[in-house]
Amino acid sequence: MSSPEQWTRPEPDAGPAATAARPTAEQVIAGLRATDEGGADLVQLLTPEGERVQHPDFDIDVTAEELRGLYRDMVLVRRVDREANALQRKGQLGIWVPLLGQEAAQIGAGRAMRPTDMAFPSYREHGIAWCRGIPPTDLLGIFRGTDHGTWDPLEKRFHPYTIVIGNQVLNAAGYAMGQKFDGAVGDDDGEATICFFGDGATSQGDVHEGFVWGAVYDAPLVFFCQNNQWAISEPTERQSRLPLYQRARGYGFPGIRVDGNDVLATLAVTRWALDECRNGNGPVLIEAFTYRMDAHTTSDDPTRYRLSDELEMWKLKDPIERVKVHLVKQQWADAAYFEGVEAEADVLAAELRDFCVAMPEPPAQRIFSGVYAEASPVLDAQRDEFLDYVSGFAGGEH
Repeated sequence: MSSPEQWTRPEPDAGPAATAARPTAEQVIAGLRATDEGGADLVQLLTPEGERVQHPDFDIDVTAEELRGLYRDMVLVRRVDREANALQRKGQLGIWVPLLGQEAAQIGAGRAMRPTDMAFPSYREHGIAWCRGIPPTDLLGIFRGTDHGTWDPLEKRFHPYTIVIGNQVLNAAGYAMGQKFDGAVGDDDGEATICFFGDGATSQGDVHEGFVWGAVYDAPLVFFCQNNQWAISEPTERQSRLPLYQRARGYGFPGIRVDGNDVLATLAVTRWALDECRNGNGPVLIEAFTYRMDAHTTSDDPTRYRLSDELEMWKLKDPIERVKVHLVKQQWADAAYFEGVEAEADVLAAELRDFCVAMPEPPAQRIFSGVYAEASPVLDAQRDEFLDYVSGFAGGEH
């Protein structure tokens, strides 16, 4: 595909000949959906075949123990995802948002963060939550409709899930600007913020505004786009005329495309980007080129808009399998290790299942708690009116 520098906008009266330099629709689609490798600019350190490759700008030294840890993270997070998906199908959750196929993007980014960094998720970042020390059981209330998340965002340095598409980008931009104003950046000991969103969110105005504010104030903010190829039923080429990472140029900060199915490359690129931000050189946009191997949510049917051949092709790029193959080739893990991780995953799944089935029904007044730091007469009146109303129904005392 032609590079953006080669694309020209015809003059108003230049005639049809002036459009020759513009890319064809086929060229645009080829650049956006380069599903074989993700394009020439893709940063990759571990191939789908489990071969370790070098990169001139983004490389990383990882010990056997560290790689085993990354593998364990991805296996456990996938098992949590599959168990929660099954729980929704059994009626225990109202909805679930699968992350199947995106484990490397999330674990790589999550493990690149330092304890003082802040993360702003959308609603699919179960792997980031895992890296921030949030038990998977704490996520269930969100999807059961009983709470908005039970963790302390400042303690865990992980904001509550954001359902409104792209809104977390504005929240993250404001937080990162505060880090800049408070003098928490400027050296290697500084803080940074990372914000997660999908390719569909890049069509939202909130994301554009977050880019603008982050750029204008040199905010220490990593914009982390998980491009899983589908914004529900809309493919990437229906949203952009150029690869998403190249959008950063229009706002005046770097954009990088990384193999989102490669946990090592994602770790290396995200670590570099966060360091750039904490040293006052932000913001940075990362496009993690990955694939959603399940439905957008459990209310979605992906067979209605994408071909099974596409899914089968991406299964060959499975982020967990390539790490497993590499561990075996390097003799860094044996059968006993893999069996141990699977056994740990079984225990975690059982704990999640037991917790979900036993979750109590919250009292009706729960919805009014934690709205304001101090009492609000207006909210108190609404609460009293609501409780009086529900008391007229059987079981209304709850």
